[in-house]
Amino acid sequence: MIKVDISNVWGQLSLPDLLAVEQEVAQAHRTLTEGTGAGNDFLGWLDLPVEKETEEMKRIQAAANQIRANSDVFVVVGIGGSYLGPRAAIELLQGCNHNIGKGKGNPQIYFAGNTLSTRAWNELQRLLEGKDFSLAVISKSGTTTEPAIAFRALKWMLERKYGTAGAAKRIYAITDPAKGALRQMATEEGWETFVIPPAAGGRYSVLTAVGLLPMAVAGIDIRQVMKGAYEAKVEYNRLRSFENPVWLYAGVRNLLYRNGKKTEIMASWEPGYKMMGGWWQQLFGESEGKDGKGIFPVSVEFTADLHSLGQMIQQGERNIFETMIRFDAPEQVAVVGSDAKNLDGLNYLAGKQLDFVDEQAYLGTLAAHVDGGVPVITMDMGALNDEKMGEMFYFFELCCGVSAYMLGVNPFNQPGVEFYKKNMFQLLGKPGY
Repeated sequence: MIKVDISNVWGQLSLPDLLAVEQEVAQAHRTLTEGTGAGNDFLGWLDLPVEKETEEMKRIQAAANQIRANSDVFVVVGIGGSYLGPRAAIELLQGCNHNIGKGKGNPQIYFAGNTLSTRAWNELQRLLEGKDFSLAVISKSGTTTEPAIAFRALKWMLERKYGTAGAAKRIYAITDPAKGALRQMATEEGWETFVIPPAAGGRYSVLTAVGLLPMAVAGIDIRQVMKGAYEAKVEYNRLRSFENPVWLYAGVRNLLYRNGKKTEIMASWEPGYKMMGGWWQQLFGESEGKDGKGIFPVSVEFTADLHSLGQMIQQGERNIFETMIRFDAPEQVAVVGSDAKNLDGLNYLAGKQLDFVDEQAYLGTLAAHVDGGVPVITMDMGALNDEKMGEMFYFFELCCGVSAYMLGVNPFNQPGVEFYKKNMFQLLGKPGY
């Protein structure tokens, strides 16, 4: 179980404050699990984790095996929740540079359709030159501008390289089970398809084929991912007290918000956590930021960002709180070496494990920020592995649903996302705008 430590918020909050909201947290959890709140037609994600391998999971694994066998590169086309979750899992478990040295049998994985940058598109084209590749296109509708443009171009590249029939065997559509432009295209073209359940919104879809297919192609054991998520579903919905880390996190972050802490900074000491931070930002940002309310989510990487945002965190406006993420040390250790001249003055660390140095940096940062007036929630995630990945996804999704209901907003809509699209479509001259 994930361990949430709130001992470093007591300067800002008191135990009576926390106890006073226990019934409020309980009610928010009931509202979520009993489906009585706003957006209750988008609760399909709650029961996605299952104990036994499903036929859908077997099909996903079979498709992944086929892609791994015939492709140097696998391109995932999607935006928002359609790419953040799988990319987060792959980079956290395998590192930011996971593509180096990969090829057939273990393809490189790239993500497209999440930008309108010409430079990014030109780079992807260069990366695909001379490579066998397959792609997954992820969209409920098939008409979202960014992925639709990317998919149109990539489909043309596949058809030019392999012919229409050959390309059809390399395209996998993850979409609505019955409707939408992508569903129609997939049916007409004969692509293999996987379903995004209508009751699971994009940012809550990582435990469907949306996340599981790219993870499986990357060599991640999706059965272990689902096992971790299933155990999280059982345990985090069973505990109905502040012994539940979901309750503790949701309750404390809302109390801090009511006490003027309007920005939450999620900090990890793992560079590979960066995209996980991006997934968390979308999950909480789109779920809570509405009706003039919401905690602004920001993700940082320490120690790197201590040399950019550290000054702001330490001495800027006191409207922030932090959530610090820690994992167990990896099995393979690194040791600081010695140097005869010692011109860098580091011989005092010679022989010490790098993780020990990292731990002292964490403890020193924690103390400095708390002393500087920043309340800090810490999360001990335990060992980092495929099973933990599933647990983390479900944990944060459940936390978000409970927290948003405490805030008094619908966790499952995002009406504000449409405003930029309407303006863009008008400027582009799209019919009807």
